[in-house]
Amino acid sequence: MGPMHTFSAVVTTGIYCRPGCSARPNPGNVRPFELAAAAEAAGFRACLRCRPYRTHQPVVWDGQELVCRAVQLIVDGFLDGRTEAELGARVGLSSRHLRRLFTAEVGVTPDELARSRRTHFARRLLDDTDLSVTDISFAAGFGSVRQLNRACLAIFRASPSELRARRRVADRLVADGGLVLRLPFSGSLDWDALLGYFAARAIPGVEHVEGDTYRRTIVVDGDPGVLELQPGGDDHLVLRAHLPHWEGLIHVVERARRIPGLDADPAAATAHLADDPIIGPLVTSRPGLRVPGTWDPFETGVRAIIGQQVTVQGATTITGRLVARHGTPVPGLQPLGLTHTFPSADVLAGADLDGLGLTTARANALRAFAAAVADDDVRLDRSVGIDELVASISALPGLGPWTAQYVALRLGERDAFPTSDLGLLRATGTTGRELAALAERWRPWRALAALHLWQVQPALRTAARSVG
Repeated sequence: MGPMHTFSAVVTTGIYCRPGCSARPNPGNVRPFELAAAAEAAGFRACLRCRPYRTHQPVVWDGQELVCRAVQLIVDGFLDGRTEAELGARVGLSSRHLRRLFTAEVGVTPDELARSRRTHFARRLLDDTDLSVTDISFAAGFGSVRQLNRACLAIFRASPSELRARRRVADRLVADGGLVLRLPFSGSLDWDALLGYFAARAIPGVEHVEGDTYRRTIVVDGDPGVLELQPGGDDHLVLRAHLPHWEGLIHVVERARRIPGLDADPAAATAHLADDPIIGPLVTSRPGLRVPGTWDPFETGVRAIIGQQVTVQGATTITGRLVARHGTPVPGLQPLGLTHTFPSADVLAGADLDGLGLTTARANALRAFAAAVADDDVRLDRSVGIDELVASISALPGLGPWTAQYVALRLGERDAFPTSDLGLLRATGTTGRELAALAERWRPWRALAALHLWQVQPALRTAARSVG
């Protein structure tokens, strides 16, 4: 197992630190932990100097796949109002076996991991915002202020009010509209490349790119909201959230991070791909390039289905018509370039799609996809592996491996790779079978390899033939 961050706990002080902390303890007194939650479960508290809670702690590793997917569900808030037994059932394990695997691989139980993430998020809100302690408790996913108090005392050895009194002057973010939060990330980030990708595919009324800012409408517990993402510094983006309420803000933030792929591990990907004669020079020259993610995998799937065998601009036009007819209007957002929220799977499963510019086969495929998502036959919450996800989408009428692999890629499956994609075939000058064989050596980072290939000139074909 190898997440992005390794924490060091000092047994003589009872404190744990993040990498780069200026503290220099005796190495003999240091215990390593791969997760902050594991250090906390062992009785250590966060260092006041390096403040580990201020760095985002994405959990990315090559361990037991069911544990990885259970962790993803926890990050998405599955345990807010649900039990470990329900979590186990979602990934096909008993609660006892799930706890056993978590303790062995993660170092904490599922409930302990969820509590740690909520408390760290609450601590950042206490620093960065002027939200009340009551609002923060619900924003972080706690059921009450009392639960937040208990968690802060257990993890930080202080109450929320005491923690807020300690915040540094530079921490507080002030906004003239919406709630502003930092989204930290590791490694480099090519924000301009991501903006270009999103701008070319922005769904009219739902997404809009202006200057260095990406905006979109969202739905939170049935109510509309707006997210804005823009550069904040070398190590973070800035999220401005306009939301109807703050309950569950922690999960809005987690989903927002996925849009630009902030939880990717660029160092590990580059190390794996750097020596490859085709992909190596590409990742070395553009280390900040990341696989674009998505706020809503269903929305991305619909956009992909509409985009089959039509131009990007043509797909944008048709998707805009779909939104205008079946999306929910949100008044007052025209100055932001936004007008609607995207229709749900339930709505599109039985929607009238005539006159939008879709062929009959494409319209039927779109409705079938929506019905499968609504019925949970296609799971877009990453609770199933990529093979099962691809099989479930490919089994639908009118859909195939290209659509399934593209949805998986945007969903964050790092080894997704649409071998029949025309752009990839043109970039490498290969057939689908040849490209599939060539891409085997790029596992498990084929999604990033695909993104780099989409960016290159046809001149790469010669290199692909000579080493393929």
